[in-house]
Amino acid sequence: MTPAPLPAAGAVVVRDGAILLVRRGAEPLAGAWTVPGGRQRFGEPLAETARRETLEETGIEVAVGEPCWVGDVIDPGGEWHMTIVDFHAAAVGGTLAAGDDAAEARWVPLDEAAALVTTDGMRQLLAALAAKSP
Repeated sequence: MTPAPLPAAGAVVVRDGAILLVRRGAEPLAGAWTVPGGRQRFGEPLAETARRETLEETGIEVAVGEPCWVGDVIDPGGEWHMTIVDFHAAAVGGTLAAGDDAAEARWVPLDEAAALVTTDGMRQLLAALAAKSP
């Protein structure tokens, strides 16, 4: 039986020209940089998933806004498939510190983010953000 896609959400937090990113510490995609986020829990609205995961992975509390990117990230080996909704979010508190399954968390200048080793979804998100910029 083919497994169903896993719903996930993330937070796109941009402040002073820098985006909040985490370096994944666990598989899948360990070592790659991406926005904080993760799998949705049963009964949890996607916006709450983005808020919770951001706090768990970065120590930063966010106010979640509107969706800014929706996409699919599919394991080339066919082991997993995630359908992701990323939300605009604003930092409203907390102290930056990597936590949960994040090996590192930091503010990265937007113009430097594409040079990092990122997930496929992050590359798609960065392209979408660049297309919407004036």
